[in-house]
Order: sequence, then C-alpha cells, then structure tokens
Amino acid sequence: MITMKPMLLINFKTYEQGTGKHALRLAKTADSVVRKKKADIVLAVQMTDIEKISTMVSIPVYAQHIDPIEFGSHTGWILPEAVKQAGVAGTLINHSERRIEIKKIGACVQKCRELKLVSVCCAPTPSMAKKIAALGPDFIAIEPPELIGGDISVSSSKPEIIKDTVDAVKKVDPHVRVLCGAGVHCKEDVARALELGSVGVLVASAIVKSGKPEDVILDLIEGFG
Repeated sequence: MITMKPMLLINFKTYEQGTGKHALRLAKTADSVVRKKKADIVLAVQMTDIEKISTMVSIPVYAQHIDPIEFGSHTGWILPEAVKQAGVAGTLINHSERRIEIKKIGACVQKCRELKLVSVCCAPTPSMAKKIAALGPDFIAIEPPELIGGDISVSSSKPEIIKDTVDAVKKVDPHVRVLCGAGVHCKEDVARALELGSVGVLVASAIVKSGKPEDVILDLIEGFG
C-alpha cells in the first residue's frame, strides 16, 4: 500500500550488516521505530531474506530486483510471482548496481502492476527519469551513481538534479512520485530533498553500515518534519 506520508526506503544491499541474522536484527530495529514514531519506512532486502523478514515485521518489505519473466525455464532469474509469494509488497527496478534496458524496465513495471506490487524505478539522470516516467511506475528514485555510497548527498551537492527530475516527471505523469537517493546521511539532507519536491529518500550505507542504525533512522525521519 502506498501512503501519502514521506517515505524512508532502506536498501540493505548485500552488506554483511544487511545479510541473514544481521538483516533480521536491522529489520526489527526499523519496525520498532515505526511503532514509536508512525513513520513510513520500507525495507529492500536480499532475496534470501525476504520471507524470513516479511513474517517477522509489520512494515513493508521490497525485493531489490525482479526479472521480467513468466513461470518456466529461467534458472537463476528472479520470478516476480516468487517474490510476491515470499511476502514482498514492492520492488526496486534498475538500481545503479543492477541496471537493465528501458524495454525490460517497462516489462518489470507492467509485471508489478499485474501483481499489485509497488514499483520503485531508479534513474541516474533527469533525462532517464523522464523516459521511465512514461512507463508509469509508482516511484522514481533519482540517484546520480557517482554519489552513491559517498559522504556527499545529492540534495546538498546537486539540488538541481532533484528539482529537474521532479519537473520532468510531473510533465510526463503527475502520478509518479520522486524519491531522492545517493549520499543521504542526515535529517538536513532529507528536509532539503523534500523541499525540492521529492516525497522521500532511498538510503543504504548510512543506516545499514552504521554502528547505531536506530539513531540514524530516528535522525533521518526528523527531516520529514
């Protein structure tokens, strides 16, 4: 389910701190924050952790990727129906670390629509975001790849990218909502991203690799106002 509240989407990637028992611990930490603060937090976890985590927390769990395939002979691919059955509510598509061509992005978005999964498509530039917006995903996360995993946020170093993305996406489809990713570390980054027109943030290392993830989560959601 998509709410109108600002979203904090935490990508566990394949960090050691976001794998297996560590992933479950982090998921429970985020779930605890939601119960205290009523924030809109979503977790994008590894395929092997989806079912375990989705049954242990009340907040939405997303896949980190799906492939545009049907049931059949596709060894090693990620079947959308399988992650749906495992308990996900949505998925990332076209993350900078798992790029796919525009035709496949469209096919993945269509599969999400059929399965009632939330689609979050990542884009490296406003021009790419504009192309993806024409496919009708639920969200587009703007993430300049050179800032991902770094210490500088896109909202502070390249705010025009967020504004240009929001403007470009609105012109194509005003129903598509924009998230801000890449280098988001603190509440000031979040607040600035919302000021520029995004409806939330996509965060990974700042939370997952932190020694005190609960403190970081609480700080970030303060940026929602």
